Amino acid sequence: MRLALFEPDIPQNAGALLRLAACFAVAVDVIEPCGFVFDDRRLKRAALDYAALAAVRRHFSWSAFVAAQRPASRLVLLTTTGDAALPRFAFTPNDTLLLGRESAGVPQFVHAAAAARVAIPLAPGARSLNVALAGAIALYEALRQTGGLPAA
Repeated sequence: MRLALFEPDIPQNAGALLRLAACFAVAVDVIEPCGFVFDDRRLKRAALDYAALAAVRRHFSWSAFVAAQRPASRLVLLTTTGDAALPRFAFTPNDTLLLGRESAGVPQFVHAAAAARVAIPLAPGARSLNVALAGAIALYEALRQTGGLPAA
């Protein structure tokens, strides 16, 4: 299981996701360009000392990310326009959960590249969750389904 951040633009959210990934022993792919310098103090503040524990691979473009994907990996895009609801989606241990930019999501070519597009059901009138919260909810569910949660 992996997390992938598509051109993140808020360092605090990226830092929170790095911390999340470190706590669950999940690798992270950061697809650049980022909307901040990757060593931003706000990124470090949100990640705390967990950033050093996170397995992070930076890709300088979408095409570099795609080229580095493992053949068995399935790209699962988390999106408000997803056609599969998170509670009914069946994850696999080789999935890469892709999160879009906070300001704009992902472009159409990224939607097209995803093997699945998953939405987290929200109350009527709610548009979206913070990307770090959405990542946490989806990653936990994916790890729960696949038996990948750390032992208690």
